[in-house]
Amino acid sequence: MTALEPSQVKELLNKNWMTHDAMWFFHCQQKYGMEETNRLNQAAVRSMAQIEAKRLAKALGIASIGSLEDLKRFVEGVFAVVKADFMDFTYEFLQDGSLRMNMGQCFAHQGMQRLGVLEQYRCGIYLRVDTWLKTLGVAYEAEPVFEGCLKHQQGSCYRLYRFTW
Repeated sequence: MTALEPSQVKELLNKNWMTHDAMWFFHCQQKYGMEETNRLNQAAVRSMAQIEAKRLAKALGIASIGSLEDLKRFVEGVFAVVKADFMDFTYEFLQDGSLRMNMGQCFAHQGMQRLGVLEQYRCGIYLRVDTWLKTLGVAYEAEPVFEGCLKHQQGSCYRLYRFTW
């Protein structure tokens, strides 16, 4: 038996998690329709992200987020865990302390397109980030404000988070 490198384990676990997520979404959509699936998916993302934020902060040794430096440590630590190689997105902290996230070829967009439900899909990716921030008590404003899928609506997908300390 060949042992996997830690990076291979992380990639495999993330791919399996995203496959489970996609299959759950697909089967839910088939049984309940898109409106109910969106509602359930958004509720599940919020619930999971609340638990995830606390777990990750604890694992990273971050008791609270009271400064931009704390937030940077959290964001960098979180994405080191949850971002897989197949996820085509970037993030950067800008000079003014805001956080910009950019999606390239979004896996959720591609999946919803394959299912033929992109028009009705409500993104859960930024909801996950929003919920992390809210759970950890980080005051922020994000733009653009949207419902649905930014990549579908605008042709590109990005989010800018501005923080209040």
